[in-house]
Amino acid sequence: MAKAKYIILKETESTNTYAAKVGALLPSGTIIATYNQTAGRGQRGNKWESEPGKNISFTAIVKGIKVAPAEQFAISETVSLAVVDVLSRYVPGISIKWSNDIYHGDSKLCGMLIEHSLSGNSIDRTIIGIGINVNQTVFRSDAPNPISLAQILGHELPLDDLLHEVGDEVIAATQSEIVNGEVLLGGKSRAEIHKRYLENLYRKDGNPHTFILPDKTEFEAVINDVQPDGKLDLIDTDNNHRLFYFKEIAFKIGK
Repeated sequence: MAKAKYIILKETESTNTYAAKVGALLPSGTIIATYNQTAGRGQRGNKWESEPGKNISFTAIVKGIKVAPAEQFAISETVSLAVVDVLSRYVPGISIKWSNDIYHGDSKLCGMLIEHSLSGNSIDRTIIGIGINVNQTVFRSDAPNPISLAQILGHELPLDDLLHEVGDEVIAATQSEIVNGEVLLGGKSRAEIHKRYLENLYRKDGNPHTFILPDKTEFEAVINDVQPDGKLDLIDTDNNHRLFYFKEIAFKIGK
């Protein structure tokens, strides 16, 4: 398995921001990590709360992934599965909430922010930001449903060991090659990755669940699939297919 190269920062505002500044100078497979991220970034401008010395925040830099820009969601899928595989060694009940949040039950355990730099018709560089709630037990932000490994297990975990375990798995999962004209990520085909992604997808259980539109309208639907560009494919109670990009739809969780 490919091993990552680690740079551990005493403190930084955001490992993704830091990686964006220096990533061009660093080799593929580098991970920039900190245990004190002061202004973590989430999807679409959201902030990521992390108590100093309690959690893992890192960004993996991967260059030259041989995935077409139109199918870049495959990278999100394989990274999500890499994190699920590691965290499932510690606790049961881990799933991927579309598009790439990692959940335990109905609570958020890990968030990701994946950004690509394009060169022509190919992905030149990818920075994969990951924040995992590990030993924090009190959350003060207005995030609706955070949870940590320590809250689930009842004890703390060594951050350095878990960082290297997850980091190495992410780097291995994003190694790409072309075999018989097909792109493989981490030695697996796009079809294999997508099948496992759907198998681990939160609330893809064949049952209707409540979804919320930006105007607060609610409707019931079954998760059918996720398109190659990342659109969520739902089938509503009138048997209509409805497709949504991230932030165009939300899950109703809790009351």
